[in-house]
Order: sequence, then structure tokens, then C-alpha cells
Amino acid sequence: VQLQASGGGLVQPGGSLRLSCAGSGFNFEDYAIGWFRQAPGKERERVSCISSHESITSGYARSVKGRFTISRDNAKNTVYLQMNSLKPEETGVYYCHMGYWDVWGQGTQVTVSS
Repeated sequence: VQLQASGGGLVQPGGSLRLSCAGSGFNFEDYAIGWFRQAPGKERERVSCISSHESITSGYARSVKGRFTISRDNAKNTVYLQMNSLKPEETGVYYCHMGYWDVWGQGTQVTVSS
């Protein structure tokens, strides 16, 4: 069972990035996936989550609602996090997570800076 996050990088304030989380070793569509982030010196926080295929619903932290969009493509075993209007304080390492088996991806660095 494995998750692999990718898509991070350096972006200017107000810019956009799309993160991807690819799953393998399990029936991807049956499990909810979440995105978390950890800023330097701070605790990891949940950013967004998306349910499994049976009834796809999503949730967002208040700080990102209206700017971030989570989605999934079960044919590609991938969950995406589209991040728009990024702010410098959102710099950090972004992780994807499957709660059912407590599996974490390796993280991808997002840096928002001019």
C-alpha cells in the first residue's frame, strides 16, 4: 500500500499549483483520501479530504475554502488538489493520507514566495 505525492514547487503569491497523489497496492476507489500540510515549526493540519467512490463528497479547511479544489480520478488511482490564490503562509510540505490504514505519502514541498 503506497501513496506518492507530487506537483509541488515554487510559486508567487496569488499563483496556482496542482498537487497529485497516486495510490498503489490497494483498491483506490474504495478509500477516502486527505491532504495535509505542515509549515515550518508548526503542526501538521488537514487541508482537504475526499470520500470514496460510493458517494463522493469533499471537505475543506476554512482557510482554503473557495480557493482549493480536491478531486479524484479513480481510473488513474489519483487524487488532485488544485490550489489557487496561494499565500506565503501556505508554504510547507503537503502530504496525502489514507486514514483507513493510516498511510502517508512522502510529501511534496510547496513554496509561495516572490
